[in-house]
Amino acid sequence: MTKITGPFVAIVTPFDTDERVDVAALRRQVNRQASAGNGVFCAGTNGEFYALSSEEKIRVAEICVEAAQDRVPVLAHIGEIATSQTIALGKVVQRLGVNAVSVITPSFIPCSQAELIDHYRRVADALTIPIYIYNIPARTGNTVTPDTARALADHPNIVGVKDSAGSPESLDGFLAIARERPDFDVLVGPDSLVLQGLKDGAAGCISGLANVCPVTANGIHAAFLKANLELAESHQAHFSALRKELYALGFPPAMVKRALYHAMPEVGRSRAPVLIPEDVDIKIKEISRKYAEAVS
Repeated sequence: MTKITGPFVAIVTPFDTDERVDVAALRRQVNRQASAGNGVFCAGTNGEFYALSSEEKIRVAEICVEAAQDRVPVLAHIGEIATSQTIALGKVVQRLGVNAVSVITPSFIPCSQAELIDHYRRVADALTIPIYIYNIPARTGNTVTPDTARALADHPNIVGVKDSAGSPESLDGFLAIARERPDFDVLVGPDSLVLQGLKDGAAGCISGLANVCPVTANGIHAAFLKANLELAESHQAHFSALRKELYALGFPPAMVKRALYHAMPEVGRSRAPVLIPEDVDIKIKEISRKYAEAVS
């Protein structure tokens, strides 16, 4: 496959007032991100995959591919709790024209490393599209260790990891594998670690905050490629400050979507049971005004 690099947005899934996927609004969000130069990662955590049906996940991926029009790559998340469900969803999604898929660790079931290896190998055996491991233990309760990732990297269909564990130590463990072998890449999940990851060899990032600040997200990567570290550090500082203020208020994906909502109401609210108290919403609106970039 063509190597996947650069900044990606973990794009929100817009909903109308009846909590149906708003196709037109999603197309506009894809266009907005593509115009900034960012790839699209759909139906992930910030896309509320946990609240989408299989049919909706397929439709979201289809819309994103159509709207991107080959201007930027599209990655789709397909992870489910059961291996069989993940494979079934992946077999449909891989036919839609996405560039690769990501597979989150199973949730609810406490998995051993042997079970995680078996899960990912079964999925990789069943699909023909490149696969990224998606490590986010705070949400799933299961952690992919560097040793497990190293074993999975031997599978020709497993091309890297999206690490959202949130710590430099976790990221360093995966980056060590990437330095050992050119066929395994790391995509940085935490917005606070984007530049550090790039300095240490990450291929790119998948950013939730890029929904609010697409130009800033792209700017970190673009400045880094031009060896303009002063500008890259400035963009990263802006990003990190936004992250600190916004994520202190509650569940990060809900905070991101609500901040974007205040700039672009058409994205709608997060699906129930998410509720944002009025006093928190006032603070989110202030943060949105402070950090949001010009929208079109």
